[in-house]
Amino acid sequence: MSVFDDLVGQDTVIERLRSATRAADELLAGGSGAGMTHAWLFTGPPGSGRAQAARAFAAALQCPDGGCGHCPSCHQVLAGTHADVLYVRPSGLSFGIDKTRDLVLRSASRPTGGRFRIVLFEDADRATEAASNALLKAVEEPSPRTVWLLCTPTAEDLLVTIRSRCRLVTLRTPGTDAVVDALVRRDGIAPGAAAEAARAAAGHLERARALATDPAARERRDEVLSIPARLDGLGACVSAAARLYELAEAESKETTSALDEQEKSDLKAAFGEGSTGKGVAKAVRGAAGALKDLEEQQKRRATRIKRDTYDLALMDLVAFYRDVLTLQLGAQVELSTASHRADLRRVAGGSTPESTLRRIDAIMECRRRIAANVHPQIAIEAMTAALHMG
Repeated sequence: MSVFDDLVGQDTVIERLRSATRAADELLAGGSGAGMTHAWLFTGPPGSGRAQAARAFAAALQCPDGGCGHCPSCHQVLAGTHADVLYVRPSGLSFGIDKTRDLVLRSASRPTGGRFRIVLFEDADRATEAASNALLKAVEEPSPRTVWLLCTPTAEDLLVTIRSRCRLVTLRTPGTDAVVDALVRRDGIAPGAAAEAARAAAGHLERARALATDPAARERRDEVLSIPARLDGLGACVSAAARLYELAEAESKETTSALDEQEKSDLKAAFGEGSTGKGVAKAVRGAAGALKDLEEQQKRRATRIKRDTYDLALMDLVAFYRDVLTLQLGAQVELSTASHRADLRRVAGGSTPESTLRRIDAIMECRRRIAANVHPQIAIEAMTAALHMG
């Protein structure tokens, strides 16, 4: 057993991180530690497991046995409770200068019980320009035994001055067979269902797991993929855009509401709501400010989840038209939307490869508009009209 066992289709990366872990042991023993450095940048497409790889590496660095996977230290790091590992995942669309300065200050302290002080910063590309400059100083002049693990989709998402000081670890999209094996072996999913979900998710393990285990997720995806074949007029375009907007809003609301209520309940309990005794009333009144801060954080997170939900639906549409293009060109590659083969053939037969590429461009433009704060429904209506016109 090892902390690296859950990394799917990343054998080269695993071997490199194991080698760095051995170098870290040498460094702690007073040796040169060649192969280990203070800053690492994990990159890879969505679903490749870049944050998971960074967490496994953090566990291996803290483990006296190089990431055995069963000691208390490994369990704590993987569970997110290790005292010497700072976990950062921006809840909103950006990560500001004040939070970054606090993070840099906390990272400078010595390890309390572990071997290293590790900062695991997921979505580091969400740091603002000012925050990135503050982060640069910490990466340039690290404290002894502090290790930075930054995660971004691509190296270009960070300042060149930051990435030049990091050792790059690039993960690739896992192959379908690797995802199927993981779903069958770890989740007990039937091979046929696992294969269908793996093809649909195009290498995104968590998406494949959701599609294989959640009927609602499959239904939402099927409805999104049925849109291209229904675009037979401008009225249908407006209706399709409204439905896509409703689906994304409902899904994001479902995701955030459960998180919000649990967090509010936990916060109120922490301040003594429902308890009796001296000082409880004062403590409960003091919870008002903390509750307001929590609600602001939840609003920022809701915006991010909403954006991510739209993006997922739009990328499903990209996958559909990619498969249309595959049929038009006669390419012998796997279709990720094969369950909609009849619609694929109908759209492919009624258009040209050039129009398919224009449609993919229209979807990507919709993604850019939503990212630029254009109202999603307006951006989607423009997109569906472009898909109809070809």
